Amino acid sequence: MNKSNIALTERAANHVKNFLAKQDDEINLRVGVKPTGCSGYQYVVEATENINASDQLFESFGVKIVVDDQSFKYLSGTELDYVKEGINEGFRFNNPNVQATCGCGESFTISEETN
Repeated sequence: MNKSNIALTERAANHVKNFLAKQDDEINLRVGVKPTGCSGYQYVVEATENINASDQLFESFGVKIVVDDQSFKYLSGTELDYVKEGINEGFRFNNPNVQATCGCGESFTISEETN
C-alpha cells in the first residue's frame, strides 16, 4: 500500500460499485474524517457528485475516491475493506496513522506525526 494513496480492497470496491450503480448520476465515493467521539475523530463515507478544487482524487478497482485536503493528512496510506461479521457489515479502515481507538470502535486518535 502506497503511503500517499487511499485504496479499496476488491471486496470493498465491489460493494461500492453495487451501491453506486443504483444512483442516477455519476457518483464518487467521498471519504473523510470529522472531529467527534471520545477519541477525537470519526470516519465519514458518503456518495458525492461534487469534486472540489482542493480535493484529492484516487481510483481503486474502478471506483473514484474523493478526499478533502484536511482529511487526507489523517487518511494517507489507508485501505478500506468491506466486512460482514455475523449480522453486522460495514467498512473497516486499515489506517496506518491511527494511534488508538475508543472502546466502542467509533472514533480514533491520530499519531502526533500526522497532525
